[in-house]
Amino acid sequence: MEQAELARDGVREAVADIEPPRLAERIDAILAGASMAPGALVCLLAQRTDPEADREAVAERAAGVQLIYEGLRLTRRLAQEEPWADSEEHTAANLDVLAADILVSRGFYLLATTEAAATAVETIRAFGRDQTHRREPDADREALDSSLERDVIALAGVAGESATDGSLPDTLGGTVERLAARAGRPLADAEELFSGTALMGTDGQAKASATDT
Repeated sequence: MEQAELARDGVREAVADIEPPRLAERIDAILAGASMAPGALVCLLAQRTDPEADREAVAERAAGVQLIYEGLRLTRRLAQEEPWADSEEHTAANLDVLAADILVSRGFYLLATTEAAATAVETIRAFGRDQTHRREPDADREALDSSLERDVIALAGVAGESATDGSLPDTLGGTVERLAARAGRPLADAEELFSGTALMGTDGQAKASATDT
């Protein structure tokens, strides 16, 4: 879908200057197969509030949300798999740790001066708390892990809705909350996740205009 491609373009631009080449290649590989649902949601909501919204500015916000998600998702995997425990070769794992840190920090940098900054901070903090609680003997690990996807969808909602001076149509009331509730781990592709919501038309195409019904 167009909005997912716009988000992916924003992500590519945001990490284009990463060096050295081996780290850049690893980050590209992480992002290559990623669901662009968080970034696409930012773009869709921004376009629904203002169909003439600046594409570059919207793509930058979308990239911020997407990079935070990918960095935290990678951190979650590393924390659970503990690749250092099963091998004396730590280069790949160390590279992933560095990649995760860069993705989160670059994503937050893109959102730092936006209305979504506070929500981004809380998303990162909540992830840290949840992963700490996950180590407790009686922890509901599945619920704690899945909270990342819910929180990132909520972050995308804030970033998208605040991207312009417009307002969302009434038909979208509660849509972000429902998307967060249905978000699985890992996130489905944007079209699959948005299917059956007010974001998509009966033809299966995303509604990008506030006047679409």
